[in-house]
Amino acid sequence: MQKEIKILFEEIAGYSELNETEKQLFEAAKKVRESAYAPYSHFKVGCAVLLENGEIVTGSNQENAAYPSGLCAERTTIYWTSANYPGVKMKKLFVIGAPDSPLGSTPIPPCGSCRQSILEYEALQGEKIEIYFTSLSGQIFKTSSVRDLLPFSFDSSFL
Repeated sequence: MQKEIKILFEEIAGYSELNETEKQLFEAAKKVRESAYAPYSHFKVGCAVLLENGEIVTGSNQENAAYPSGLCAERTTIYWTSANYPGVKMKKLFVIGAPDSPLGSTPIPPCGSCRQSILEYEALQGEKIEIYFTSLSGQIFKTSSVRDLLPFSFDSSFL
């Protein structure tokens, strides 16, 4: 028997449709994207996380010639956040990714490893993290939880 899974996400037309908090996250992710170390892929990603205390934490992808020793922007950001703000909940995560020479405006979602890592922190804090993802311009996609991007998820409840 075949079954179908549908995911829910919101499609935001562009930057002008964001509220002030979302615009702050967009700008923070866009700015930190420039600090990405991506000499091999030439694909820079910036991430901004809004904490429950109102602080915004950012990170960018960091590559290494010895693949897979590098780290994506999302994991750089959430790991640093967890280490430096233990117990402070992450409310929103905004990701902007694009090659050095942007080819289009397709929203760039978190990779599988990042999705799994975000899932861990949702479980740890017992609360969903809204995820926004985009390119440098164009549409922005928003989900209310990483589970929308990872419907068959594996977490500690299986252990």
